[in-house]
Amino acid sequence: MNPANNALHRTRQSRADELLVRVRYIHNMNKGLNNKLAGQIGEYLVCAELGKRGYIATSFTGNVPEFDLIVANDNLVTIPIQVKTSRGHSWPTRGDLWIDIEIDETNKTQIDHGNQTISNPDLIYICVSLSEPDSKEKDRFFILQKKEIQVICAANYRAWMLKHNWKRPKNYKSLDNRYYIKNLLDFENNWKLIEDALDKP
Repeated sequence: MNPANNALHRTRQSRADELLVRVRYIHNMNKGLNNKLAGQIGEYLVCAELGKRGYIATSFTGNVPEFDLIVANDNLVTIPIQVKTSRGHSWPTRGDLWIDIEIDETNKTQIDHGNQTISNPDLIYICVSLSEPDSKEKDRFFILQKKEIQVICAANYRAWMLKHNWKRPKNYKSLDNRYYIKNLLDFENNWKLIEDALDKP
């Protein structure tokens, strides 16, 4: 390849690389916007469901790290609630939120040191599974405590990692963890958990 053609090739490759970076940026931006929108929809749906049950619920739209809503009854008893929303059948999380995990840099494996001591274990989570637009399916609500989420997520992470001898196939540092609708079926429409929490003397 002569110098002129070589320079032209480098220019084209540079432009292609730049275009690829822009496409990835737009894709990630749209994905982030989509996730944020889903989160807001979930919070408003939960507020509406609680309103039907005679409670006042206020959303903080993601501005408070540990919870998303404050719910109050007629006696002004209030509780915080965390809302997790999914457009599919699973919710993403991180394994190290629930398990004390050490990354072994030498062997590129992970070491399980038992469950984490989590803050606010009795915090109520409402996991929302959004239905498809114009579908006959309904939005689904799963209500449980943070400590129950930990049990589920820790079990899922350990089960997956044991299959791989605690060595992630692609990125040994990855802590990707998920929990699924099938894990939460016992907690579907468990609104009584919130009623009981608000009725405590």
